[in-house]
Amino acid sequence: MSGRERVFRTEAVILRRQDLGEADRLVVAYSPDRGKMRLVAKGARRPKSRKAGHLEPFMRAILLIARGRELDIITQAEAVETYPALRSDLQLVGQASYVVELLDRFTLDEGGSRSAYSLMLEALGRLAEGRPASAVLRYYELRLLELMGYRPEFFRCVQCLAEVRPEGQYFSPALGGVLCAGCGRGHPGARPLSLEALKVLRHFQRSGFEAAAAPEVRPTVRQEVEDHLEAYLTHLLERRLNSPRFLRQVQALEMRSDRASHPVGDRASSRLRTPEGHPAGDPEGEPAAAG
Repeated sequence: MSGRERVFRTEAVILRRQDLGEADRLVVAYSPDRGKMRLVAKGARRPKSRKAGHLEPFMRAILLIARGRELDIITQAEAVETYPALRSDLQLVGQASYVVELLDRFTLDEGGSRSAYSLMLEALGRLAEGRPASAVLRYYELRLLELMGYRPEFFRCVQCLAEVRPEGQYFSPALGGVLCAGCGRGHPGARPLSLEALKVLRHFQRSGFEAAAAPEVRPTVRQEVEDHLEAYLTHLLERRLNSPRFLRQVQALEMRSDRASHPVGDRASSRLRTPEGHPAGDPEGEPAAAG
């Protein structure tokens, strides 16, 4: 932003927000041309605030922003896409939160990427349309990794550079790709990679979304693919993400509820913490409501 620019308007997706002082909110948003922005929404927690309902996580909004001494200030906010379908249950809340959290962790302040912004919107839109979450998230992960310069190697051994044969191999998060059976056996941190999982990873990496999402993949293979990519992302980011842990808690709770033959209720959901750390049943803290 130029030194003469006192006020500017931009589109952005809300990545996260937290309470600040008695009535304000600190909002982290990602703009396609401004990048990641840390902003103050003054008075956003007051009941009559016009900004409050437009600044929830994974909403797309038009923001009018004024320069501040330390942090810039949101003076107006208008949501243009609230993704109500993504706020209908805890699984979707967690999945949408994962999409925005991953971009948040990979990006620094300033310097936007229109490609990354579009990729995030596509992933949120597909989740809202009810497309298979596993396909949406794996495709998003691989495309974002490529945009950030961390494309994993699935076709050649990252150590000896030999073309990978159609058999079980190993995956090294530290080296960023596949190790052949000879190089991977006994290699520190290398994880066995089945042929089925390798085929899925290759297919997702070289295909458009519709083609990538078309084949039926066995649940055990889906889980293996997810585990390998999560290990790689954790290595790159040097920390575990909050959203996958939240999703595992939701899945475990739903499995227990299914065995008990009743849906997840308020008492059960109140024991969960959203990816932002708030109680899942708290309308002030849950990404699904608040205002």
